Amino acid sequence: MSPTSETAPRGRRLVIVESPAKAKTIKGYLGPGYTVEASVGHIRDLPSSAAEVPEAYKGKPWARLGVNVDEGFQPVYVVNADKKAQVKKLKDLLKESDELFLATDEDREGEAIAWHLEQVLKPKVPVRRMVFHEITKDAIQAAVNSPRELNKKLVDAQETRRILDRLYGYEVSPVLWKKVMPRLSAGRVQSVATRLVVERERERMAFRSAAYWDLEGVFATGRAGDASDPGTFGARLTTVDGKRVAQGRDFGSDGVLKQASASAGVLHLDEAAARTLAAALEDTSFAVRSVESKPYRRSPYAPFRTTTLQQEASRKLGFGAKATMQVAQKLYENGFITYMRTDSTTLSETAVAAARAQVTQLYGSEYLPDKPRQYAGKVKNAQEAHEAIRPSGDRFRTPAETGLSGDQYKLYDLIWKRTVASQMKDAVGQSVTVRVGGAASDGRDAEFSASGKVITFHGFMKAYVEGADDPNAELDDRERRLPQVAEGDALTAREISVDGHATKPPARFTEASLVKELEEREIGRPSTYASIIGTILDRGYVFKKGTALVPSWLSFAVVGLLEKHFGRLVDYDFTAKMEDDLDRIAAGQAQAVPWLSRFYFGEGGPEGAAAGGASAADAGNGDGDHLGGLKELVTDLGAIDAREVSSFPVGDGIMLRVGRFGPYVEKVIPGGGPDGADLQKRMDVPEDMPPDELTPELAQELLDKPSGERELGIDPESGHPIVAKNGRYGPYVTEVLPDGTPKTGKNAVKPRTGSLFKTMSPETVTLEEALRLLSLPRVVGVDPESGTEITAQNGKYGPYLKKGTDSRSLESEEQIFGITLEEAQKLYAQPKQRGRRAAAPPLKELGEDPVSGKPVVVKDGRFGPYVTDGETNATLRKGDEVESISQERAFELLAEKRAKGPAKKAPAKKAAAKKAPAKKTAGAKKATASSAKKTATKKAASTTKKTAAAKKTTATKTVDASVE
Repeated sequence: MSPTSETAPRGRRLVIVESPAKAKTIKGYLGPGYTVEASVGHIRDLPSSAAEVPEAYKGKPWARLGVNVDEGFQPVYVVNADKKAQVKKLKDLLKESDELFLATDEDREGEAIAWHLEQVLKPKVPVRRMVFHEITKDAIQAAVNSPRELNKKLVDAQETRRILDRLYGYEVSPVLWKKVMPRLSAGRVQSVATRLVVERERERMAFRSAAYWDLEGVFATGRAGDASDPGTFGARLTTVDGKRVAQGRDFGSDGVLKQASASAGVLHLDEAAARTLAAALEDTSFAVRSVESKPYRRSPYAPFRTTTLQQEASRKLGFGAKATMQVAQKLYENGFITYMRTDSTTLSETAVAAARAQVTQLYGSEYLPDKPRQYAGKVKNAQEAHEAIRPSGDRFRTPAETGLSGDQYKLYDLIWKRTVASQMKDAVGQSVTVRVGGAASDGRDAEFSASGKVITFHGFMKAYVEGADDPNAELDDRERRLPQVAEGDALTAREISVDGHATKPPARFTEASLVKELEEREIGRPSTYASIIGTILDRGYVFKKGTALVPSWLSFAVVGLLEKHFGRLVDYDFTAKMEDDLDRIAAGQAQAVPWLSRFYFGEGGPEGAAAGGASAADAGNGDGDHLGGLKELVTDLGAIDAREVSSFPVGDGIMLRVGRFGPYVEKVIPGGGPDGADLQKRMDVPEDMPPDELTPELAQELLDKPSGERELGIDPESGHPIVAKNGRYGPYVTEVLPDGTPKTGKNAVKPRTGSLFKTMSPETVTLEEALRLLSLPRVVGVDPESGTEITAQNGKYGPYLKKGTDSRSLESEEQIFGITLEEAQKLYAQPKQRGRRAAAPPLKELGEDPVSGKPVVVKDGRFGPYVTDGETNATLRKGDEVESISQERAFELLAEKRAKGPAKKAPAKKAAAKKAPAKKTAGAKKATASSAKKTATKKAASTTKKTAAAKKTTATKTVDASVE
């Protein structure tokens, strides 16, 4: 780094932050003498494809990785193509500056961005590292006056993570391409997160429901009740003859009473036994057997950190993790909250004072504890954290004072309430349990129990109550008053009713509960969870059904392959230990290169060299046995059966297979085909069908549908069979090519296909109709004026005519085969219609959006159904159905779309100014001809060279699959 601030000259200062919005806010606080510019995130990274690898490294065995694994795991960094113009701008601004302030976020990622900026810009002026965790005038000015040095440990920690994730993604992802499907990805945390969702679905698939019954009684004291002392109360049967009545927790996932419960003598009532007991209790005299009262006390929740904010925003606002972080980012950049990527629950003295002041002002001194509350961090190896997420400044603005609206207002309100509540007194009260008993007419003793809670001082609950993942759970501020009774008091049973229950499979993860699970298992960093969930959704490994995360069959194939052949890489404990080791490297307690060497090459390192300074987890060695590294794992893929990893037995001889175009069920019927040959039946499975819903019965129903594949006859010209099918994008007809027809390469032959008209169906379409569809596009004739051919065809947006680049819509699909050249000419003679058609009525109405206050409806658009409030449009995702989409899901989609902001328009290309060609003399013409010849020869050679390079690039091309 450069000289300290005390010796640095004062003059023109360049301040670099990550985002333009942040730059705009900070500029307002710094004033003249400062230029504030954004890097717009990372300016350089590892190459994302073979084409980006510098020429000096092309041909190296490790080039595709972008990491020199043979020489100390040295990364190869390249300036991102879309950042070159910004880098040039920063360099130009730096030339005019006397000082450089690197003001990126104060975490690993921000420190790495600052280091990359210094490496690329190569400043010759003093460089300062300017850090702050809130964007207020005081905080920014304090940061300018108190710069520090770059923290190289944080930079090394981020670089080690980046290299690890690159090695993991770039070595494992190609295995998925070869054995499952192209364009898939694996990642250190994303694969483990996907496995969690898949394992939960497996539990649901293996689950067998159990039925159990109990009784519910309504008992009366005989006194007139009021709000403070109700005259009646409900109680549930708990024991019969001293034996506890079975509840849901007593049953296993197989639907059978657990051995421990059975051994303890738990009584399992079925419907008949419950009704018999209820009848025997009809005329029973009941009495209070015990009253147990305990003090109730509830302390406030800690201020938000990244993960708890994501969870609570999901529960209370319906925001996904990604939308929450996008809204929080805007609040931070505009100076409303402190930094939103933090593991900490601590508050600064300034923040505590501000919160306590507002408690007194808004709720009164009786709600303020004598001493400030302190919250210890619960996150292991917490870092990237200086303070909890809170309103910024030394005086908190109330939500009404902010001027915010929509999603930003709602999230700020949540953060403000949580922060203020964290400095309030406990809620106190009494919890009471009353037990009621009586003898049935058949001699059996029955005991009922009721619990109540009365809050005598609400404390922090006046400001805030946390939500719950279980929608049926009672919140902390829920009161239930019981009558004032004493032991021995006689009671009358107003009603004794039977109540049946069925055990439920474990609930699917939501974004909030998956974040909680990852954090509890100490997998990954909390600041990355939103991007990880976004990745597994975008990759098609998981889709949403309501708020639940449902794994696709594709994810079953991917996770199954990883579990069987790369078990350590998706082992939960192994992944958590890797996180510990990365933290040790960040703390300077371990070295990065030996650690990476063991992970990649194994215990001995390359060529058997010893590699110390790493834990057993470094090489995936969780049990002390010698195990190879990642390179060895991906070298021999012969043991991986591609068909096996993508096949799952459903039952009754039916297999679910994951194909390139989606999942399908398959069944072989011996002797069921012509001449006694085996018959193979297939049928696509709807991609939005949750795996636990695919029972053998449902799979058989799918196979029995006649629309699976119906042979229509033989094309008399080609001799190929013609079949009708139902595909991912609707019904269609196609020809069946002979076995051995090349499907890839230069000589590949593609079968002719044609989508069915809306008036056709796979069950009724004829061979004649199919051949007409396969003949499209149909030549209508040649336009006599232009000599251009006019064709009629069916497209994504309906039937149309095409003449060169000029297209005209047709009114119906039938016109494709009936329109004449004369009719086509008349259509082209009319002015082209550029206006929109009349808007179609909405498909569904969902009520008013809580943000905009406008009615939300579902409409059918060019790219499928979408929800809209008239201002914001959000396309329905996989798993969302028009018929079943809920208000909450629609509001969530709109919130996510708003958080992304408006789509950025591509910059308009400026037309190059044309110069009038200069007149050439005869000599000049000769010279030009000679020059042109040389240029042509040179271009031809260059083209040949580029083509060869392109082929090589294509052969080694890869995608960046190294997201955690």
